[in-house]
Amino acid sequence: MPGPAADAVPLRTIGLHWTRIGVTGFGGPPTHIALLRRLVVDQRHWIDHREFEDAVAACNLLPGPASTQLAIFLARRLGGPRGAVLGGLGFIVPAVVLIIALSAVFFGETPPTWVRGAGDGAGAAVAAVAVRAGIDLARPSLERASSRERWLAYAILGAAAAALVAPYLVLVLLACGLVELGVAAAATTDRTHVHSWLPIAAPAVVAAGGGLGALAWVALKVGALSYGGGFVIIPLMQGDAVHTYHWMSSAQFLDAVALGQVTPGPVIATVAAVGFAAHRVVGAVLAAAVAFAPSFAFVLLGGGQFERIRTSARAQAFLAGAGPAAIGAILGAAIPLAAALRETWQFGVLAVAAAALLIARRGIVVTLLGAGIVGVVIALAGGSVPR
Repeated sequence: MPGPAADAVPLRTIGLHWTRIGVTGFGGPPTHIALLRRLVVDQRHWIDHREFEDAVAACNLLPGPASTQLAIFLARRLGGPRGAVLGGLGFIVPAVVLIIALSAVFFGETPPTWVRGAGDGAGAAVAAVAVRAGIDLARPSLERASSRERWLAYAILGAAAAALVAPYLVLVLLACGLVELGVAAAATTDRTHVHSWLPIAAPAVVAAGGGLGALAWVALKVGALSYGGGFVIIPLMQGDAVHTYHWMSSAQFLDAVALGQVTPGPVIATVAAVGFAAHRVVGAVLAAAVAFAPSFAFVLLGGGQFERIRTSARAQAFLAGAGPAAIGAILGAAIPLAAALRETWQFGVLAVAAAALLIARRGIVVTLLGAGIVGVVIALAGGSVPR
């Protein structure tokens, strides 16, 4: 049965429900999708199960944060363009505000000892979180692959790029997608044009010295070129934030990633922490605005073409190359994340976190919070905390 007309759901209702999900959505994209499904399909019956699954499939073919785009698309489906803007902001803004507030504490001039300990403890577990995220994404992706050999090749290229040349990772992601698109071109007669949503590389020259132009470019990469889930933002940001522009130290970058994982809402809001470290509140707001702008643009300008995107062989072929490369990048990011650790006790925390996440299959948020508590105890007991 088709869902209601676009104006059948009041904007106030959309705003309230989408903000509630933005405030309570701990656990990343799987949690967000489950909460949205429960709301729009199971509880309110605003759309049917098939339409929801089609929307999920279409959003997964787009670059950028899939669960964020799904939230915006569903709000657009129920409330038109104004609903999309209101629902999208309700879903995104709580996470961004919370990240900025926590960044002010963690990245201030003289953060308290317990705050430093919490960040260094949670940050020590981040490499294990990256491995867990990569493995969780790799299994279903490999099962869907038409060629396991090419899938592995793309994943290895992505992992190598993340570990060795992170600033150029975006080029590797695009190249892998284009190679697979070329491989599939001879086997399909599909003429659906995906160039309207497929991003092209931005100009190579950006503002030098780590200014607002450079920050905007980093945020754009995060929001428009992150295939394979929210965690791929780590290798997309780390090289620029730590090594190229020196906005933050390696330890602070680990703190930023941990903050993005333990707060509700979209994981991509982590970019606001990098923006804060670069240019305080102005930088945080700019980074968040630029990173989330592509998601709104894709849905508002191309939402009516979602069915064509979902069934497009060309779109699926591009993602079949870029997706494995992004998954490899997530796994490869664990290497520089682990290399950023400085204290012996942090490696112990990493080992315990790896066992909890990969063997015992504990939740990511719980594991990071536990690691943060260990860091607080060590810091207050007089242990060394890196800064």
